[in-house]
Amino acid sequence: MPDSRHLHWGAEALWQELRTELPMLSVEVVASADSTNTRLLERARISSGRRHGSVTTPGQLDALPQPWDEPTPHGRRNDDTHPCLLVAEQQHSGRGRMGRVWQAQAGASLTFSLALALRPPGWSGLSLAVGVALADALDLGTDDAPRIGLKWPNDLWLMESPGRGRKLGGVLIETVAVGEQRMTVVGVGLNVRPLPQDQELSSGFGCLQELWPESDAPLALKRVALPLVRALKQFEREGFAPFAPAYRQRDLLFGQDVITTFPGVPGGVAEGIDEQGALRVRAGAVHALVSGEVSVRPART
Repeated sequence: MPDSRHLHWGAEALWQELRTELPMLSVEVVASADSTNTRLLERARISSGRRHGSVTTPGQLDALPQPWDEPTPHGRRNDDTHPCLLVAEQQHSGRGRMGRVWQAQAGASLTFSLALALRPPGWSGLSLAVGVALADALDLGTDDAPRIGLKWPNDLWLMESPGRGRKLGGVLIETVAVGEQRMTVVGVGLNVRPLPQDQELSSGFGCLQELWPESDAPLALKRVALPLVRALKQFEREGFAPFAPAYRQRDLLFGQDVITTFPGVPGGVAEGIDEQGALRVRAGAVHALVSGEVSVRPART
């Protein structure tokens, strides 16, 4: 496996490309980090003056007081909400949804986080919109036969057959209040090269080189960065609705038997998403399950 020190990220060229969408953006590449999400969240907390400020997922926001209801601390830097793209060649404490560990190896994975202030009309469906942007940027299949499926609420899978595939990547979105704004940190992990044979994952393992043999982590970043930024800006303007049709084309769970951890809905048949991005599961009645409350896995037969 190539040494990650030989990777050429082209950070300046990437910055030049992205700054038209995010004028105050900084792009940083580090050899190693505990977690790119953790680092950007800690920066936001320090700049807000609240080192122990609550970190939430978008699905939790509606139940929280608005950040501007609290006194704004004094002495904050003027640039504390400037966007930042942070790339780590290796993460040693990467995190996934609901506290899961994200396995990543230097040179074999792309791990990065993008922090920016967002104030969309609603937060529902944000992780799904991000998944659509990533899948559209990376998929070399056709609209009628996509190779990359989306597993609600935040995973990308290599499709093998309806409802079946192997995990290609994941998204972790967290937010923290900074003054009257909310900094949103979008963490992305993508498998680029094959893992050693002795490492097995319960969800299977898929990598970009199966679709795109010449790919490496910098090429994958270059491919997804601008579409991701544009998708986040569109979500801020219009919410999830514009992304719903594209998500439905890639919905891994549609029509599949699923099991859930949602109280009162241990299992049922997935019937797609609603206009807010909630997963519809038929178990007698149709139940709408929202991100942050459940973990869903295809039921195995």
